[in-house]
This record gives sequence, C-alpha cells and structure tokens, in this order.
Amino acid sequence: MKPLSLRELNGLVRETLEMSLPTRFWLAAELSEVRTAANGHCYVEFVEKDARSNALVAKARGNIWRQQYTLLAAHFEHMTGHRLTPGLKVLVEVEVTFHELYGYSLNIVDIDPTYTLGDVARRRKEILEKLEADGVLNLNKELRLPRLLSRIAVISSETAAGYGDFTNQLNQSGYAFTTCLFAATMQGDLVESSIIAALNAIVAQREQWDAVVIIRGGGAVSDLNGFDTYELAANVAQFPLPVMTGIGHERDDTVIDSVAHTRLKTPTAVAAYLIEMRRKESDSLLHLETCLQSAVLQRLEAERRDLSRQTGRFRLAATQYAGKQHRQLARLAAQLEICLTRRLSNVRRQLEELPQRLRRNVENRFVQEHHRQELLERSLTMAGPERILKMGFSITLKNGKVVRNAGVIKKGDCLVTCLYEGEVTSVAE
Repeated sequence: MKPLSLRELNGLVRETLEMSLPTRFWLAAELSEVRTAANGHCYVEFVEKDARSNALVAKARGNIWRQQYTLLAAHFEHMTGHRLTPGLKVLVEVEVTFHELYGYSLNIVDIDPTYTLGDVARRRKEILEKLEADGVLNLNKELRLPRLLSRIAVISSETAAGYGDFTNQLNQSGYAFTTCLFAATMQGDLVESSIIAALNAIVAQREQWDAVVIIRGGGAVSDLNGFDTYELAANVAQFPLPVMTGIGHERDDTVIDSVAHTRLKTPTAVAAYLIEMRRKESDSLLHLETCLQSAVLQRLEAERRDLSRQTGRFRLAATQYAGKQHRQLARLAAQLEICLTRRLSNVRRQLEELPQRLRRNVENRFVQEHHRQELLERSLTMAGPERILKMGFSITLKNGKVVRNAGVIKKGDCLVTCLYEGEVTSVAE
C-alpha cells in the first residue's frame, strides 16, 4: 500500500471533521491566554480544569479574526464591563477547524456576555460569602466616623484626574482639610498589591488620620477586576479606620465597595460627602452655640432672680443674727464682769494671806536646814579619823602617804604608825 504524506493525512482529518461535525458549537470554557496581534487578530487559549484538583483536563487554541474581534470585544466590554482577559469564563460560539499546517483550532464567531456576567457575579458572591464566614464582612461598616472629619488619607494614582478633582473640591470648600496621598496603581495587575501596600503604610500612622478614601475616577470599567479580590476586600473590611470608596462607576459595585464603610460613585462625590459632613457638623455647632447662649442667658436671669431673693433673705437673717449675737455678747460681758470681780476678790485675799504664809514657810525651811546641818556634822564626826583611831585602829604612813596595800612596802622602808595617842616609827624587814 502506498504510504500517505503528512499533508494528505492532515487533509483527511480536516475532511472527516468537516463532514462529521456540525458547523458550529456553543462552548463554555475558561480563557487562559488572550493575545492581540499587530494585524488585529486575537488569539486565545481555552482550558478546562478538574473541579476537585484544579488540574488541566482539556486545552484548545482559538482565533477571533480582526473584523469579528472588533465587534465582539466592544459588545462584550459594553455588556460586562470587562475586557477579554485570562481567568474569565466565557460562553462562545465556535467553528471547529483543522488546518494541514496549523492543526486543530476553534474560530470564535459569537460570544454570550450574560454567561460571563453570571460568572463574575458568582465570584463576587463567593468572595462576600467567604468574608461573611470569616466574620469580617461588616467590620469596617461598624466603625464610627469621627464627628470632625478633617484628616483624610487618600489612596489613588498621583496622576489621576479624579484625585486632582477631589483635592480641588476640598480646597475650595472653605473648610480646613488635611490630606495625604498614598500612591497606588488603580488599574492592571498591580491594583491589589499596591492598594494593600498603601493601606499598610496608613496603618503605621493611623493616629494621624480620621478616615481613608480610595478613589479612582475615569478609566475603563474593565479595569475594575483588581478591586474584586478576596485579599484586598479582607484588608479593607478589617481596616481600623473607616474606608470610603469613589472608584468612578455607577452600574454595579465591586467587592471592596460592598465591604467599605461608605460607598460613593466618584471622587467628587466623596469630596462632596466629606464637605457635607463638615457642613452638618458646623451647622450643629452653630445650633449648639445658639442653644448654649440662650441657656446661659436664661440661667443668668434665673440666677439673678434667685440671688435677689437670697439677698433679701440674707439681709433679714443677718439682722436677726446680729441682734442675737449682740444679746449673747451682752450676756457674756455681764458674766465676764462677775467672773472678774470674783477672781479679783480671790486674788486680793490670796495676796493678803501671802506674807503670813511666806513667813511660816521661811521659818519651817530654816528649821529643816538647821536640823539637816546637825545631821551632817554628826556624820562627819562619826566618820572622822580621830574617832576611828580612838576605836583602836591605826594608820600606817610611808613617806607621808597612807599605806593601803602591803605589796608597796619593801625591806628597809621606814614606816610611821599613827595611834590615837602618839606615833610609832618602824623599819620593814
């Protein structure tokens, strides 16, 4: 049998596919790659993953030719707010083709945006359900806004027109606001990581700020994908300061809109909200000032009347008290006079008796001192040396000094012994 060439075999495969398969199929798959060539054609790759292991179970190339791509892409973006990007699940109408040189591929001729909308909504719902299961979905909403909302940390792109409109509106409001930009990427793949980094920078100085605003303003609706991630939503939901969003879209909410404290449409709407909060607080303060002035005037009038009444009462009470004290002083003066008279009489009587008492005391003291002197003289007489010698005792002298210890006497010492009558001289042997 004559062998087939590769081209002939591929041709048979193409003819077989064209004869055995219907012209078109509706295909549900996930986009894993989307690439637009310089010639305007769009090349994609479809994949199917195992629901449990997430492993690839099927893959196919797809083509959207330039003329068809322009129409389909515009319609898809208008309906869904998203560009055709990797990760989206799509429902497309395809033609199965097989080319001898390029092999198997799918030509995309139509796309159903409602299928993708349902998948985006499902993913948002899953994220919100996970946040609720984690117990953090409404944490930021439960924070209380400070009454004087003036220190605002802003997360936005430095070059965004929405940021300029926001700051200009605050500056022209007539109220004093303090703002600081924490720059972040507002579109593309870096939205999640850059906004989380900005939030972390604000947390490090949280005492300096009253609230955080995330503003975007303008730009394609398809660039909102970065605001629909679990990590970013979890950071916003658990942020310790109230977070306000003005991402610049009206048709639907992103996930961070759902978890933020306050969701507003645009940056200027956020600025208007902050200004309105300040205006209400200012009006409230003015109202309180008016009420306070009225209350103070009423209180002063009431106190004046009360003081007038109290003055009359005090004057009467003072008069009564003064009369009572005057009568009491008169009684005390009379009592004092009587007491002084009695005291002077007693003192006079004591002074009259004092010389006689003094004389008796002096005489008694002389008698006592005379008796004491006699006792001293008797004691001296009893303890005198003459009486001691008369009793038979003697006194031994050595060199004129009394000897009290025999150890001081040496052989040959001359000793004088004093007796009651006479002296005896001896030599120690």
